[in-house]
Amino acid sequence: MNIPFSDYASGAGVATALVNTAPRVRSDGDGLAGTAALADFLTEHGLAPEALDGGGRPAAPDVIAVHRLREETRAALESESEDELAAAAEALVARAGAGPRLYRDSGGRWRWAVATVEGAALADELAVLIGVGLLGVLHSLGGRRFRACASPACEGVFVDTSRAGRRRFCMPEVCGNRVNVANHRARRRAAGA
Repeated sequence: MNIPFSDYASGAGVATALVNTAPRVRSDGDGLAGTAALADFLTEHGLAPEALDGGGRPAAPDVIAVHRLREETRAALESESEDELAAAAEALVARAGAGPRLYRDSGGRWRWAVATVEGAALADELAVLIGVGLLGVLHSLGGRRFRACASPACEGVFVDTSRAGRRRFCMPEVCGNRVNVANHRARRRAAGA
């Protein structure tokens, strides 16, 4: 698997989505409760890791390893300093990263990427993708882009790769909507009182 340096938003998005599958964030339980849920997660994010070549599906040990990766990723996102975040992201890349390489994209342009070592496990391939994404955000956008969800009822964390950098919620369509509905109801109650 080649992870382009220039596509850090993809890795950061996978990091955000992965940590927010945890039961402590979701009201409906673990978002990666089994092999089918992990396969759906990979498909949803357009990932076809080499560890699953040939149309393979994740196995139970992959789920356990990805759960561990989810906790490592959350710890990285909750780092106290940019230096700590960089070290955690570098450790993720070191799990299966084979170092930088040049490759030609579909338009024939040269691009930098981190390749994963041959035979890397699924969780290790995801770790490299996430680590490169986190390092890219830190380098390009800065440490302020790593945040906790602004919803008082949520324990989610996220990486804000939006252009304006004003994202407030880990899952805007869920947490943001809940806060907006609660604010609307409070305004209606205050106006009716």
